[in-house]
Amino acid sequence: MSLSGSWRAELRKLLAVLAASAVLGWATGLTIHMLCLGLALVTGFWLFQLWRMRRWLEQPDQAPPESSGIWGLVYDTIYGLQRENRDARGRLQSTVDYLRSSFASMRDGVVILTQSGAIEWCNAAAGGLLGLQYPRDRGQPLLNLLRWPAFHDYFLAGDFQQPLQIPSPSNPRQILQVDITTFAGGDFLLFVRDVTRVVQMEQMRRDFVGNVSHELRTPLTVFKGYLDNLGLSPVIAEEPRLGRALEQMDSQVVRMETLLSDLLWLSRIESVREERETVAVDIAGMLEELREELKSSHPDRLLVLELETRDTVLGDYRELRSAVSNLVINAIKYSDNHEPVVARWEREEDALVLSVVDRGIGIEEQHLTRLTERFYRVDESRSAATGGTGLGLAIVKHVAASHRAELLIESEPGRGSCFRLLFPQL
Repeated sequence: MSLSGSWRAELRKLLAVLAASAVLGWATGLTIHMLCLGLALVTGFWLFQLWRMRRWLEQPDQAPPESSGIWGLVYDTIYGLQRENRDARGRLQSTVDYLRSSFASMRDGVVILTQSGAIEWCNAAAGGLLGLQYPRDRGQPLLNLLRWPAFHDYFLAGDFQQPLQIPSPSNPRQILQVDITTFAGGDFLLFVRDVTRVVQMEQMRRDFVGNVSHELRTPLTVFKGYLDNLGLSPVIAEEPRLGRALEQMDSQVVRMETLLSDLLWLSRIESVREERETVAVDIAGMLEELREELKSSHPDRLLVLELETRDTVLGDYRELRSAVSNLVINAIKYSDNHEPVVARWEREEDALVLSVVDRGIGIEEQHLTRLTERFYRVDESRSAATGGTGLGLAIVKHVAASHRAELLIESEPGRGSCFRLLFPQL
């Protein structure tokens, strides 16, 4: 029987009781008393069913009480919902057990935290890396067990877009990386791994690049000096072939000096971020200065500025200057002489955006994701013609990352390119 049919049957029963009470009251002359008695019997029956339901709900593993009519339907409906709930909980528990089993076998530490930051579960690797023990530490606030100031600031800030790297308090030579993500409506999933080897290799690479760049700069300076002196020799003036050879040697020395300068600068901006000088940088004013400088270095090229805002960016002036100039110079190099380059500084919703647009040869789509790699070449012959080092966009990428900005690249072969830096508004 459907729910509406049960309600109609129950209503008919109530009307029948009231009718019988009214007839009995008319026969005895106590109509009001008999009606009240009938209503009391109906109310008592419903209270009895509610009492049975309460007893049954306190022991949900038992079968529902036997009943008919609307109460039988209510019992059957609740019992069906209970079975569905048990099945769903069983499936959910199986999924949780599977995930925990998977996390338990990981070499990285995994910690599940509640919305309040209390430990719900952790694997054995978290014990070795963080000193946690499960189930002893279950329910304990993680910040009470890990007394690391840097981790406290990171967790309480709630900004988990970038992982945190910190030295292990138990072993300063060990570097740990912490990643936190939210799930299940507010709980936290914390991953911690030992990245000591990765950090050491990256530091060795930086040291190598920096040392080699410094060591090569001195002999290049000597070569440059001798080439300049030879260029003034009257013997060279009498031999055109020697003059052309000296010009080629000189251009290659200049190119090597530019490459070493870019390598040293890239090594600097990849170094420890705490050493950066942070000031309010006027991007609009920087573009105006750059336009004036280009009038002497590239007098035949036109840089069009569209400055829709004078808002500043908080960051390192030298780094931002290198990123902006690299974008503009690249646009000039890879576009025709008669085509202008447009630099636009504007506000878009909650971001400040620098756009550098050219109408040059453009870049095919398969190259776009690799443009910021060091020394990546779309076309070797084109790069050689422009004299690029292959480090310009790598520098832009690292400057953007250090300023929490995003680098977006759009390009279409034959129609030009658009490079955008999106700075978040603080």
